[in-house]
Amino acid sequence: MENNRLDYLRQKVLQLPFSPGVYIMKDKSGEIIYIGKAKALKNRVSSYFRSIDKHTEKVYRMVMHVHDFDYIVTDSEFEALVLECSLIKRHCPKYNILLKDDKGYHYIRIETGEFGKIQWVKQKLSDGADYLGPYTSSYAVRNAVEEANKVFMLPTCSRRFPQDIGKGRPCLNFHIKQCIAPCRGRITPAQYEEIKEEAIRFLKKGSQSTVTQLTAQMNEAAEALDFEKAARYRDRIRSIQKITQHQKVINSKLKEQDVIAVAQNGKKACIVLFKFREGRLVDKKDFMIGEIESLESARSAFLSRYYMNESDIPRQIMIDGEYEDAELILQYIREKAGRKVYITVPQRGEQHKLTEMAKTNAAEMLSLGSARTGKELSALDELARLLGLKEPPAYIEAYDISNIGSSVIVSGMVVFEDARPLKSNYRKFNIKSLSQPDDYSAMRETIQRRIARYLDENDHDAAFSRLPDLILLDGGKGHVSTILPVIQQSGLSIPVYGMVKDDKHRTRAIAVDGGEIAINSHRRAFTLVSQIQDEVHRYTFAYSSKKHTKSSLESSLTQIEGIGPARAKALLKQFKTLKAIREADVAALQEAPSISKTAAEAVYRHYHEEDDQ
Repeated sequence: MENNRLDYLRQKVLQLPFSPGVYIMKDKSGEIIYIGKAKALKNRVSSYFRSIDKHTEKVYRMVMHVHDFDYIVTDSEFEALVLECSLIKRHCPKYNILLKDDKGYHYIRIETGEFGKIQWVKQKLSDGADYLGPYTSSYAVRNAVEEANKVFMLPTCSRRFPQDIGKGRPCLNFHIKQCIAPCRGRITPAQYEEIKEEAIRFLKKGSQSTVTQLTAQMNEAAEALDFEKAARYRDRIRSIQKITQHQKVINSKLKEQDVIAVAQNGKKACIVLFKFREGRLVDKKDFMIGEIESLESARSAFLSRYYMNESDIPRQIMIDGEYEDAELILQYIREKAGRKVYITVPQRGEQHKLTEMAKTNAAEMLSLGSARTGKELSALDELARLLGLKEPPAYIEAYDISNIGSSVIVSGMVVFEDARPLKSNYRKFNIKSLSQPDDYSAMRETIQRRIARYLDENDHDAAFSRLPDLILLDGGKGHVSTILPVIQQSGLSIPVYGMVKDDKHRTRAIAVDGGEIAINSHRRAFTLVSQIQDEVHRYTFAYSSKKHTKSSLESSLTQIEGIGPARAKALLKQFKTLKAIREADVAALQEAPSISKTAAEAVYRHYHEEDDQ
């Protein structure tokens, strides 16, 4: 894709002032495709038309569609922020972050007639069913319906009653006591209707009101000596209490707050917002925001865009990391709220756990559209934050050295892509420059050769054609300080860290140049690094063992008259094992490259003379 207007745009940029303001990018048809603010208009706008190939894909596409731009000078950067938000709200440009979550109107659908089910739906239909709602929060509706069905053991399967009664065995929900199983035919329509009415009351009035009424009914049944009915009421009360206790896990000590976190997977990103009111989680919003330039810019853009349209702004906003223009964003949100608002990046305690929960949910949302799980994406995200990386390392290379005396010195490279082993890109290295074991020198040679392969334009090996986002070395800070100069001298920029083991050969910490980073308390990152360290050790040790075994076999063959190292290698390549060589006749031995009839007879005689003896 080419933009033949670039020269014109670069000339126009020269006329811009170094003042704060807003710039407006337009396409050929005059449609606004991007709006941004700047502290210095000339510097910011000119950056779009310099070094275009270094832009992210999203920014590159935008620049290729820019036909012209306008700008508005403001008196301050804060005025630029307010104007930017106002213009974005009015024009909704395609390349700005558009906050579209899964919210619409949602309803609770209650089937009428015998054995009617309770479901949550997105549309109200004229189908004869009763509806509760509308509700704006899909999260609240979904949770309420799931809780009601679980507490009162109502069916959630696809079977239709009464027509499907007796047509099959009860499903798993019956056996784990989460369904009263009308399919068995042991509950009457009247009994079912009573239970359903209790569930509807639970949905309308809440758990406390329902518990009060069920307790009265339980006592009444007990006084009438109907202990079976009293036991059923008791079980429902316990179920409601259990659900309530579960809800307390995600309650907040702060009465009102929003909790925000962003997760990234390659070019995609997702932001999750938890809304707590009266100390309870009342809503969850998911925003898929596509490609982002950085996590800091994504958080900043989200805060300004979301609260631009939000009337319910709490006093406390927790967010999972730093964000650009922090003072401006805080001032903007405070003016929108008309009172003091605090934006905090919690580092520990309950609030930190809530931001981590929001981040996990964002990772799960991202995983729905990829082959990766939420845990894998969370592990990469946690590792990036632990190491101070700008974004999660999607492509990781790990290296280890293995020595068996001075005869076998090798190294291994394993690759993890999106937190999973990419075995097609594993590679082995025979260390050529050493005659004695020296782990530091062996690692230096390995990395030098790996970088040389990348820089060689004639090398088309897929494993060496891509630079890693992160290099992990099996070793401590000594290995890191040995390899960092190699990376720097090559002109490349690759983060390098070591993987430190304890006395029991288990991952203990991550080594940096001059120290260590504790990792045990970061569960998902710890699990991923441990997996990488175990895998690179396994791969490298297996190669060194195989090479040592082969070397020993070659050594035993060279004891035969007329068999040197070259012929020993040829025999092993042809027959794979000493047993196969022993069992071969002279004609078969001659089929191996460079093995003459005399040499074949010598090998045959060597083994068969041993057999005779």
